[in-house]
Amino acid sequence: MLTRNRRTEAMRTVGSLLHLPERPQIIVIDNGSTDGTPQLLSHAYPGLRVLRSAANLGAAGRNVGVSRVATNYVAFSDDDTDWQPGSLAQAVELLERYPRIGVLSARVVVGDGRTLDPTCERMAASPLGSTDHPLRRLTGFMAGAAVFRTALFRELGGYEPRLFIGGEEALLALDVLQAGYDIAYAPSLEVHHRPSLSRDSALRRRLLARNAALVAWLRLPRGEAISATWRALQSACRGARPSEDLRALLLGIGWAAHQRRPVAARVLRMRRAVGEAERMHAFPPSCDLEQN
Repeated sequence: MLTRNRRTEAMRTVGSLLHLPERPQIIVIDNGSTDGTPQLLSHAYPGLRVLRSAANLGAAGRNVGVSRVATNYVAFSDDDTDWQPGSLAQAVELLERYPRIGVLSARVVVGDGRTLDPTCERMAASPLGSTDHPLRRLTGFMAGAAVFRTALFRELGGYEPRLFIGGEEALLALDVLQAGYDIAYAPSLEVHHRPSLSRDSALRRRLLARNAALVAWLRLPRGEAISATWRALQSACRGARPSEDLRALLLGIGWAAHQRRPVAARVLRMRRAVGEAERMHAFPPSCDLEQN
């Protein structure tokens, strides 16, 4: 579980995870909290593994947690998402039965009303079937509601620290597909998302646009990279600190261009098929399963 400066949410989620019938080993990665989150967790739950980072590593904090995992599979949670009873056991059964699957993305229900996250509607409508398993294949996953093969996560290097936060799972998803594994939607697995009120939506939008451009330069055709860069430039210019955001974007693109490793044509075909299917439906926006 990844957390930063969300004591109330972290306490609630850890309490929920500790009561799961599967009794999973829980590792909390604290991303440089200044509100006493790690101290409170350690005091309230003696024996809980709390890994403290002096700085905010963003999504790459998950890499620290996975480095301590001793199991074949690892489930990810944010401090406002918790796995429901039986889901982790089912995830193990699916991954044991279908070796082609590298990542499972769970069904996510939101708030007290437990309404289905619209992203899951898109996942369920994926046009990508498989002859290796009965699940719908995906080209992405929800970072706070996913189960990975631990060895695969480590082999791919986990989350890229330079992306920090905001759509950073897109790069890892492309690398999973490039490695020949499937990302699959598993609606029998359930995660409850209680969205935190502690969010900076404007910053998130700028980071999403920036990271989309960087991921495109790293893995996608140049035409897509140029289009994504234009959108990121527009987003940066609308922000509160345009000069700072523009400089970060341009430096990031320079780095990404030198690290560029485009994905195979088969991965691009999968993305196109999913994109065409989504354009045929009018899906509402998704709730965000990421840390701020």
